[in-house]
Amino acid sequence: MAKVWIPALLRGMTGGQSEIELPGETVRALIDALEARYPGIRERLMEDDRLRPNIAVVVDGVRSRQGLRQPVSEQSEVHFVPAISGG
Repeated sequence: MAKVWIPALLRGMTGGQSEIELPGETVRALIDALEARYPGIRERLMEDDRLRPNIAVVVDGVRSRQGLRQPVSEQSEVHFVPAISGG
C-alpha cells in the first residue's frame, strides 16, 4: 500500500495521524480511500473533480503534472503540499 503523508492542517480529520497506508493505483484512488476512512477530507483536497488550486501532489519526490491521474505503486510515498506559484 502507498504511504500518504497528511499535511498538518488536515491531521485533525485523521485523528492526528501524519501518515497513512492506503491502497490505490492513482492519486484519485488514494483520495477515494482517504474519503472512505475520513469523510469530508476529499472536499479539503479537491473541488470540481480536480485538486484544489492551492494543493500540489508530490509522488516519490516528484511534483505530479498528472494530478489525480498520477499513477502510484505500493511502495510510493505521496505528499499533499501547498502549491507555490512564482511571480
